[in-house]
Amino acid sequence: MLQSGDTAPAFSLPDADMETFDLAAERGRHHVVLYFYPRDNTPGCTLQAADFSDHEAEFARHDCIVVGVSPDDCLTHAEFRDQHGLSVRLLSDPDTEVCRLYHVWQPKEVDGVKKMGVRRTTYIIDKQGIVRHALHDVTPRGHVAAVYELVKELEKDSCKPKSSRTPS
Repeated sequence: MLQSGDTAPAFSLPDADMETFDLAAERGRHHVVLYFYPRDNTPGCTLQAADFSDHEAEFARHDCIVVGVSPDDCLTHAEFRDQHGLSVRLLSDPDTEVCRLYHVWQPKEVDGVKKMGVRRTTYIIDKQGIVRHALHDVTPRGHVAAVYELVKELEKDSCKPKSSRTPS
């Protein structure tokens, strides 16, 4: 698993509109909340995506964009977005290449059956492309508020002179 201080692996994925999102292009421009979720239209995933969408403007005020990644295809993402009025960018990783790159594609047991799936994880990546926070096995309820508090601290830290910064 990636941890705080690791460089976030670069990737490009299509979003619900089949436009490419390139993480490397955000370096120097935005902090990025990158969250991985199992599937569109499940209760927890819907709650999480709606909550991030409802607070997207607050994240933007701190130079932060929010993107979600799941193995669902672009069409499924578009339907999910439109059905629930979501505004955050949803990225499609049907081959699970990025999920594997970020170590969130892992064995799970559901109803006694073992299979591979996405471990619900959120990474907060600073403008330099460094993972500042790695939140694993998150619970959707209340998660966005906790992430927002970490993003606010991240922005405060980036305003401090380098000599007074504390390692995270």
